[in-house]
Amino acid sequence: MITRADAEALDAADPLAGFRERFVIEDADRIYLDGNSLGRLPVATRDRLAALVAEWGTRLVSAWEDWIDLPAQVGDRLAEGVLGAGPGEVLVCDSTTVNLYKLVRAIMADRPGALVTDSGNFPTDRYVLEGLAESSASRATRTGHRELRQFDADPVLGPSPDDVAEAVAPGDVALVVLSHVAYRSGAVADLAAIEAAAGDHGVPVVWDLSHSVGSVPTELHAAGARYAVGCTYKHLNGGPGAPAFLYVREDAQTGLRSPIQGWFGQAEQFDMERPYDPVPGIGRFLAGTPSILGLAAVQEGVGLTAGAGMAAVAAKSASLTGLVVAYLDERLGPLGFSLGSPRDPARRGAHVALRHPQAWPICRALIERAAVVPDFRGPDIVRLGVAPLYTTHAELFDALERLRDLVERGEHERIDATRSRVT
Repeated sequence: MITRADAEALDAADPLAGFRERFVIEDADRIYLDGNSLGRLPVATRDRLAALVAEWGTRLVSAWEDWIDLPAQVGDRLAEGVLGAGPGEVLVCDSTTVNLYKLVRAIMADRPGALVTDSGNFPTDRYVLEGLAESSASRATRTGHRELRQFDADPVLGPSPDDVAEAVAPGDVALVVLSHVAYRSGAVADLAAIEAAAGDHGVPVVWDLSHSVGSVPTELHAAGARYAVGCTYKHLNGGPGAPAFLYVREDAQTGLRSPIQGWFGQAEQFDMERPYDPVPGIGRFLAGTPSILGLAAVQEGVGLTAGAGMAAVAAKSASLTGLVVAYLDERLGPLGFSLGSPRDPARRGAHVALRHPQAWPICRALIERAAVVPDFRGPDIVRLGVAPLYTTHAELFDALERLRDLVERGEHERIDATRSRVT
């Protein structure tokens, strides 16, 4: 049986152990297992934002000389240190939803055919595609009618290369949108194999990296990926509502035109009497004035992850989630829990889905009565997110012990089961 001493031994050998002290942790007894929704606050970010606010107060508009290129500068650091991409291929800007819209709409402009995703993809991705399909189908366009097709993937293992090959086989598909890590099960899709399966039919794939960036290796160049979007407030610890990112491989940028034509994407931006003329390269996907406070926070978060190294981050993620799986097998099965994530650590991201018929009240009981913060995903998942930079094996073991004790005592049955808006 796994013991706390086993967990402590893993922490003693952890090469990333020193990163925990670089985060704000005000209540050591409160075990935070929701970093896959919102990461903790880095100490450096707290200090950087305080200094930036002071700079705003003293320098005012003159500080834009130093701020104006931050979307590309932070994007280059993210590309090199985390994404396995190159300079001039990543921008940090807008939200994941807006970036997905911009990128899909730009690709659609020269590609007639259907839009494809899996039915279990994250809702915002499906909503964006639904809206694009409806708007283009409601009027005559030079690209013709659009149809949104959704295929059913394995609910635990996620979309496979065979799923994608079958979906694009009819030959009338414009593009495919998929998540690299499934938001419910944590399944990691095979980037390279799916790129190859779609590429055999000449179909591009747009990846949503929101649940994978900073938690599992992406290596976009090595996988042959051309397009991606993602958020920065989960494993990159950029803060609530932090700017997202957009990736377009350099050789795929030519000819793409953002559907949101804003002044930050304009060549010679301050020659304001000129008609719109997009800047060459990735910068054409900029639109409005960027959030400088948000970009500074992302810059600090990316720096932490890049400094740790994605190989070490991925190894610890596998170790932490492996502890959850082992504990589930030993102690939680008799209490009605089952695994809703892949068993193979190479196919598992940085969260584990524990399935239980009473998942919602169990989540609420953990938060209200056991000082453990997970999250709930319908219909029956208690989602335990581990953050390799600050989650320890010992606190994770303690959280699992509290979960087991709570359910054995029936604490969850005495919780108000009314659903809240935020789960």
